[in-house]
Amino acid sequence: MNARPHRDTIFVEDAEILSHEALDGDQHILRVQAPQCAAAALPGQFAHITVSPLRPMRRPISIMRHSPEQGWVDFLYKVVGEGTRLLSQRQSGERLSVMGPIGRPFEVVSRRPLLIGGGVGMPPMICIAESLKGSDSQPFVILGSEVPFPFHPRPSQLMLPGIPEGVIAAMPLLEDWGIASRLASLQGYAGCFDGYVTDLARHWLDGLDAQARSEVTLHACGPHPMLEAVVGLARDYDLPVQVSLEEYMACAVGGCAGCVVEVQTDTGPAMQRVCVDGPVFDGYRVF
Repeated sequence: MNARPHRDTIFVEDAEILSHEALDGDQHILRVQAPQCAAAALPGQFAHITVSPLRPMRRPISIMRHSPEQGWVDFLYKVVGEGTRLLSQRQSGERLSVMGPIGRPFEVVSRRPLLIGGGVGMPPMICIAESLKGSDSQPFVILGSEVPFPFHPRPSQLMLPGIPEGVIAAMPLLEDWGIASRLASLQGYAGCFDGYVTDLARHWLDGLDAQARSEVTLHACGPHPMLEAVVGLARDYDLPVQVSLEEYMACAVGGCAGCVVEVQTDTGPAMQRVCVDGPVFDGYRVF
């Protein structure tokens, strides 16, 4: 991977809030008019957003969707502290500062990418899926949540090998794009797999023949324990894996070094910044 191709496309925009939808589980989908960010964004990147005039510290939020033609960017976030609580109170028509897109994106190089997103790690997987819409790739998306999903699941019309009977819940937007998806949760939601996203992934991988399985690469974003399990899954099947890390950060442009993690490099362990050296890393190098 080229170390810094994404460093010259970070913009700061005074963005208008076009819509701000409140969902179950203290989740929100924010759409802003940020044409420079929308034009340059790649799957896995994020924006650093000013949440309120009362709180100068920005918050990093992953890009879920973007329209280069219409200039809007969508973010899904969950209220977890005072900053996101203040952001959740912002209304359509108001303006906020958006700095982005930031970070190393995912590189999708296989014909059969397996995209695994957990909680607020779902947006990068949706962004990857949209980038593959209409291509020759055959992505499969697994989304997990322990609060209600930020959409109304519907039964999938896209059949898949290895998926247990009755596991039919899918994300409607992905279904409309012709991209197969399934949902996993421990909360007993109708049509969802009752277990972890990695357990559902094993069912699917075991249902593939050897040739199809060799074409799979894993891409994941979510809580640390989930990412560690995804890398373990990739190791069990000897598959490439990329993970997007979630870390607290202050500047988000590499200056403060407040988001460093240990990464194994060809010359030994090194501390790298999640904001600009990531957030996407080779999973084997961080776990």
